[in-house]
Amino acid sequence: MNAILSAVQLGVQNLESRRWTQAAGRVIGFDGLMLECSGFPVSLGSICEVETQIGDTVRGEIVGFSQGRNMLFLDQLGAQIEVGAWVRLVSRGNMIGVGPELLGRVIDADGQPLDDGPVPATTNRWPLHGRVMNPLKRLPVNKPLDVGVRIINAALSVGQGQRLGIIAGSGVGKSVLIEMMTRYTEADVIVIGLIGERAREVGDFVGKVMKGGTSARVCVVAVPADRSPLLRIRAANRSTAIAEYFRAQGKQVLLIMDSLTRVAHARREIGLALGEQPTSKGYPPSVVSMIPSLIERTGPGLEGEGAVTAIYTVLADGDDTNDPVVDTARAILDGHFILSRQQAQMGIYPAIDIPQSVSRVMNDITDDRHQKAAVRLRKLVSLYLENRDLMLMGGYVAGQDAELDTAIILWPRIVDFIQQSSHDPADFESSVSRLLELTGTSA
Repeated sequence: MNAILSAVQLGVQNLESRRWTQAAGRVIGFDGLMLECSGFPVSLGSICEVETQIGDTVRGEIVGFSQGRNMLFLDQLGAQIEVGAWVRLVSRGNMIGVGPELLGRVIDADGQPLDDGPVPATTNRWPLHGRVMNPLKRLPVNKPLDVGVRIINAALSVGQGQRLGIIAGSGVGKSVLIEMMTRYTEADVIVIGLIGERAREVGDFVGKVMKGGTSARVCVVAVPADRSPLLRIRAANRSTAIAEYFRAQGKQVLLIMDSLTRVAHARREIGLALGEQPTSKGYPPSVVSMIPSLIERTGPGLEGEGAVTAIYTVLADGDDTNDPVVDTARAILDGHFILSRQQAQMGIYPAIDIPQSVSRVMNDITDDRHQKAAVRLRKLVSLYLENRDLMLMGGYVAGQDAELDTAIILWPRIVDFIQQSSHDPADFESSVSRLLELTGTSA
């Protein structure tokens, strides 16, 4: 009997060995970034491991095929790999572990813990690149979402399932704003993707949001700037997939991705390495197609499901709001908040440029009185800021424009209304009440 069992075990081992050999090849070329190996049956997105000169292995992802060869992008830059080294399939890479075990945890692009805890023992699986939904069967965005920020609740109301962009240059309060929204938004689950940020900022952000009662409903997926571009893209897809899973469970989910621009930069690196032709600012066509495919995975779910309210930060280098990534994101998103350097220099935080910002679903989730008050506030802020320099030079005399006179009189109250401490949440009802009082709007 023992002899029979041994023979069966040996047969299984030989079969597994044969399968392993069939899904393996040898390195043909490597330029430090892109690796080519002899072809073996594998699909795009599959994860492989490659032997190094020092005896360990590094992982990479299949990104293309060329003349019968497999092309991989490695997770670890500068690996010591020589021609002829073995390349073996590890996993197909199309499914990830999801579940409530991820809440309160900080993980990387591969789902490995970064918080010194054990590997999350997830029991459910979800496609890394999401599931296609019939757009006609998705629920509408028809309910307001309290984000805890007064000026957003009042003048740029957000709906459950809306997709928004925070467009900002450096140093105008973007990180503080998303920290406030993380802590104060009324959501069952919050998923945060920290993509391509500085390692110090990742540590600071996690330290601020993963404490108190908030941490029990937060999952952070973090990949700092010094990691492979493929890891950055994988982290963006993983954080979106986690949000999709909780939406399917009927949860109201807030997804914050900081930043969409870093994901686009990672896709640009890969596209150029694959030989794509650069277009505006060096972005290949694959970047333009990637952004909508990532964003469209969020939003409301089907009947009986929840919604993913998504907020993407978009970097405007040199305060250039006509960057290709900014333009593409603005075209597909349901609204955008532009942060103003002028207001930041005036000490007005959050530094949201109200006249240039828009929430495309606000009219669907608010009443007429609220909408009139928001339009009134937008007009007063625009009038004041457009004429501020003229007033400082003494070129304006009171009485020439009644609306501008009103804006000048109300400006201190407007500033007090906009300004909000990061430790002082403002609920939706009180924000709207203060707006109506400030603008004197009647039904």
